[in-house]
Amino acid sequence: MTKTDEIIALNEQYGAHNYHPLPVVLAKGEGVWVEDVDGKKYLDFLSAYSAVNQGHRHPKIIQALTDQAQRLTLTSRAFHNDRLGEFLKRLCDYSGFDMALPMNTGAEAVETAIKMARRWGHQVKGIADGSQEIIVCENNFHGRTVTIISFSTDEECRLGYGPFNQGFNIIPYNDVKALEAAITANSCAFLVEPVQGEAGVIVPDAGYLQEARRICSEHNVLFIADEIQTGFGRCGARFACDLEGVKPDAICLGKALGGGVFPVSAVVANKEVMEVFTPGSHGSTFGGNPLACAVAIAAIDVLEEENLAAHATELGEYLRAQLDKIECAKIVEIRGRGLLAAVEFEAGFEAWDTCVALKDKGLLAKQTHGNIIRFAPPLVINKQELDHGLRIIREVFETIG
Repeated sequence: MTKTDEIIALNEQYGAHNYHPLPVVLAKGEGVWVEDVDGKKYLDFLSAYSAVNQGHRHPKIIQALTDQAQRLTLTSRAFHNDRLGEFLKRLCDYSGFDMALPMNTGAEAVETAIKMARRWGHQVKGIADGSQEIIVCENNFHGRTVTIISFSTDEECRLGYGPFNQGFNIIPYNDVKALEAAITANSCAFLVEPVQGEAGVIVPDAGYLQEARRICSEHNVLFIADEIQTGFGRCGARFACDLEGVKPDAICLGKALGGGVFPVSAVVANKEVMEVFTPGSHGSTFGGNPLACAVAIAAIDVLEEENLAAHATELGEYLRAQLDKIECAKIVEIRGRGLLAAVEFEAGFEAWDTCVALKDKGLLAKQTHGNIIRFAPPLVINKQELDHGLRIIREVFETIG
């Protein structure tokens, strides 16, 4: 039995079976490369679902982590710490909003946005408390809390977890007429992914986000963008909404904000929205801890200093163009934004075996919805590394019957 087999056996015996990972056990990482416990190296084309935009163990981020760990790691929000204000200002300057509320995970950011929208709907818009409605889209993925899965349309995420929370109106994605028709006097927010990542990198029509923004403004409904996966350069701009020149009322952030080393999330919004929170109305013991703040500041610095959004645009266009040249009759569509791409195979195709074949040749990616493979390498990838990955992908895809 190999070391890989031994560790997987331990995971299977002692861990809850809520994931079905590829049969690889990773032990090291640097840049776009990871190495398993048996010494084999792989190109990482998933980036921990876009949490590793800056690459594995970026020196500047690791230095910030270790330096801060030598000083102070946690105070709770019962006291101020000397890194929080600096982080909040850095994030607000980067995002263009007045205020930020830091949390830890992406799901916590979405929960925060939901609470913010409901309180704003009651206190500012005048909706009776308990009647607030948030409009969401089919095939969304915003997290896995009970509140969030209450408005999921993925039955696998919901099975056995009822009763579900009310107050959500589900409409088709990429349909502005459906959005306008769904708005009522009780509508307080529209929560949307500018690109639906988990659904298979579904890119809406040009102008969809602009029209959604217009409709929300006309009806006094908050436009809240979930950019947890699409933000921080992944789609070729600071935020995917920027590609259409759209400014939401609030943005949910996470994943790459932690630089691939620490869970950091936040909601950013302008003062008139964020000020519905008052002392005691929301919080987190670890949210805004000094270690997270130091890491997040460095993570943002790396994105800007290395111009990673522009790099994602350039190499993303190249990636999709090269994928489009692969001869494989079962491929239905290549799509994406920046370095977030998807290959959709014909209905009924099971992409698990294809991902295992990619792994065997030295590239890690994961399927979603059975017949779609998502490619999202770290934004620090260079053209030589990308070409190496494309050679592996071409080799595997061209053997598909």
